[in-house]
Amino acid sequence: MTKFFHSVMLEKNKCVGCTNCVKRCPTQAIRVRNGKAVIHSKRCIDCGECIRVCPHKAKKAATKKISIIKDFEYTVAIPDPSLFGQFNNLKDINVVLTAIKKLGFNFVYEASRGAELIMDSIKKLLEENRIRTPIISSACPAIVRLIRLRFPDLCDNVLELEAPMEVTAKLAKDEISEKYGIPFEKIKAVFIAPCPAKVSAVAAPLAKDKSWVDAVISIGDVYPLLISEMSKLSKDDIEDIAKSGSEGIGWGVSSAAARTFFNEKYLAADGIENAIRILEELEEFRIRGIDFIELSACSAGCVGGVMCVENAYVAKAKIHKLMKDLPLFKNSVDGEIPDFLRWEKELEFEPVLKLSEDVGEAIALMDKMDKLYESLPGMDCGSCGAPTCRAFAEDVVMGRAKQNNCIYILKDHIEYVIDTLEDTLKKLKGVTFDDS
Repeated sequence: MTKFFHSVMLEKNKCVGCTNCVKRCPTQAIRVRNGKAVIHSKRCIDCGECIRVCPHKAKKAATKKISIIKDFEYTVAIPDPSLFGQFNNLKDINVVLTAIKKLGFNFVYEASRGAELIMDSIKKLLEENRIRTPIISSACPAIVRLIRLRFPDLCDNVLELEAPMEVTAKLAKDEISEKYGIPFEKIKAVFIAPCPAKVSAVAAPLAKDKSWVDAVISIGDVYPLLISEMSKLSKDDIEDIAKSGSEGIGWGVSSAAARTFFNEKYLAADGIENAIRILEELEEFRIRGIDFIELSACSAGCVGGVMCVENAYVAKAKIHKLMKDLPLFKNSVDGEIPDFLRWEKELEFEPVLKLSEDVGEAIALMDKMDKLYESLPGMDCGSCGAPTCRAFAEDVVMGRAKQNNCIYILKDHIEYVIDTLEDTLKKLKGVTFDDS
């Protein structure tokens, strides 16, 4: 599996080359070429912004359909906490969990259980002063991938603990295998996800060779099915499945982990543009006195994922309401932090923005790019298919575009050709040709 896998896919028949996605992509991973959007795998972090802003619905996440569970002998559903914010008047998450089982799953384990274990582990590490601060939460895979591509000096600050879905998948398989005698490898974990970044985190993990999650389905796809099943449930049908506290469920919204432990020494930001601003300031040492930084690519947190159905801030309010009557935690780490909560590999910077592996050649290309950029209008209009004039200059230098893709250069060229033709025609007037 390529380490540059991305799960956001283009439906070419719907794409009209409007450049909305080009302008909003935070890593400049999209171009319009030959009238269609093109996604560069090496730069895509699967934040889902292109899906969010495309007016023609030409982008989608490559998730599995729920019918995938028919291919597995034993299945455990792992719903992201953001799922619980999608429903009106929900007072007990057991209603949702029971409905999930009715869809054909053998077991259900909330990802919020894993979230609580991670929170407890963070607390232990900070209290024992065993990690470098400021720590950047590793919960959002889009943020982790962003750091890997753009912020080399911050790779060591990323918390080397697994995401809740991974922790819960391992926990669920272990418990089910031990309790029911089912071989570990026969139990398949299916994550119910709010965003495409989770799909990529499963297909191409950055911190280990293989994910414990076996398939990812979309909240948007499963939502109508759950609504139908929930409407059929009587009070006696509802199973007591939930084993999460309020803070685990609160993981579905922004600043969940940060506000739990860190009084004035934490910082939380949501939305990809805000997150990038924080990372830039952190890399420039303009942020000080902070122990923990929690960043979410989606506004309001995971409830703002493009695969959710409810308005992000409405869903956030619903989750806060759900949290009120629950104990803080139902899951904790006893003793040392278990290995399955930790990353198996360190996060490595991937210099995908380099012009060349050869330093001399890279300097020459940069000089050429700078000179071309100075000749461009600086409008950043996107008409060339690139997000900025600077990005267009890079594309030209790297052979991915031609100079006359810029409408201003093309206009000047056309005017020059017309003027030349006019001058030629004027000179030809009065000239006679010998028929012989």
